[in-house]
Amino acid sequence: MISKKVNSVKEALTGIANGMTLLVGGFGLCGIPENAIAELVQLHIKELTCVSNNAGVDDFGLGLLLQKHQIKKMVSSYVGENHEFERQMLSGEIEVELIPQGTLAERCRSSKMGIPAFFTPAGVGTEVAEEKEVREFNGKQYLLEYAVKADFALIKAWKGDEAGNLIFKGTARNFNQVMCGAAKINVVEVEELVPVGELNPNEIHVPGVFVQRIFQGEKYEKRIEKLTLSE
Repeated sequence: MISKKVNSVKEALTGIANGMTLLVGGFGLCGIPENAIAELVQLHIKELTCVSNNAGVDDFGLGLLLQKHQIKKMVSSYVGENHEFERQMLSGEIEVELIPQGTLAERCRSSKMGIPAFFTPAGVGTEVAEEKEVREFNGKQYLLEYAVKADFALIKAWKGDEAGNLIFKGTARNFNQVMCGAAKINVVEVEELVPVGELNPNEIHVPGVFVQRIFQGEKYEKRIEKLTLSE
């Protein structure tokens, strides 16, 4: 059995360099690779293109990289909750490519499955369609979208084994599952890393064939983006 286990986040991120494109799993602050992002801040890697549903909040998650101006371009679906992200976009300090959420997910899935491009009706007749090929199928117009190309994917799972098989928990599954396998090197941090054979095969969400490196993370804050309590 081939082991994908590495001993630390530093070892897991070996090879990430300035100017690379990273897929970053998570949805807001749910299921984000906290350890990997914190290590990127310490490494002072810059000129990054980050593909993620959004950039969370100012002082947590990808917001930490934005604070240090380590991100050159964000490819995402939403800006709203991160004021520094919004400021940098409006001031022209960062390049932003906004993509419909379903299209972003499919661009990642297509890359994972070896599909170079696909047609979708999302965005037809809007700014999303600028400079993109439009074709008509059965009387309806569709945009040509290309699979995303990334150097590394940074993924957060709940539990995994040393062969890279992964289980996600609840809504933390989000973009993590579709992004894992969509980059040249897929790095996964898990809350619990177990020996091969301990996971129920029927519960595995992503098989180890899509994972190159896996490690057990530490000190997950799991911050709640918006806490709402009833009286």
